[in-house]
Amino acid sequence: MAVLYLVPSLLSDSDWQMVLPAGVVPVLTETEYFIVENVRTARRFMKLVDKNINIDSLTFYELNKHSDPLEIANFLKPAEAGKDMAVISEAGCPGIADPGAEVVRIAHQKGIRVVPVSGPSSVILALMASGLNGQNFAFNGYLPVNRNERKKTIAVLEDKAVRQRQTQIFIETPYSND
Repeated sequence: MAVLYLVPSLLSDSDWQMVLPAGVVPVLTETEYFIVENVRTARRFMKLVDKNINIDSLTFYELNKHSDPLEIANFLKPAEAGKDMAVISEAGCPGIADPGAEVVRIAHQKGIRVVPVSGPSSVILALMASGLNGQNFAFNGYLPVNRNERKKTIAVLEDKAVRQRQTQIFIETPYSND
């Protein structure tokens, strides 16, 4: 049975060997089919991990906000034919504030085995470094773009944080982080 590996990528320009387990190497070097957010950065990441990877012999499917939702299930055709595949996030772990969650959902529906490879998660790293409550926390993803909606959402979550003594975690893109 084919496997859909969920391969984390680096959060920064750090040494990959300091943050990724050695088990990521065979997944990247023995897999021929990849679902990625951005082909260029995925190729660069793969070459960083193993400069001998023959990138041109691999097949990449791009899964991002521009992907046609009706085409996502077709990305898994190699796995349905018995070929292992891997999902590589742009940064961090696939499926966490990431479009990879949709392809994983579809893989489960199709009976494809899903295997996450451990690695860096900005959500967990932020919680670990915060000194805030790690026993009761909520990841809220991206806040609303609209200023009024964002203020309302923050007020509701701030109240919840106080009442339930719950840490609230958000994620934001660097260019929106004003």
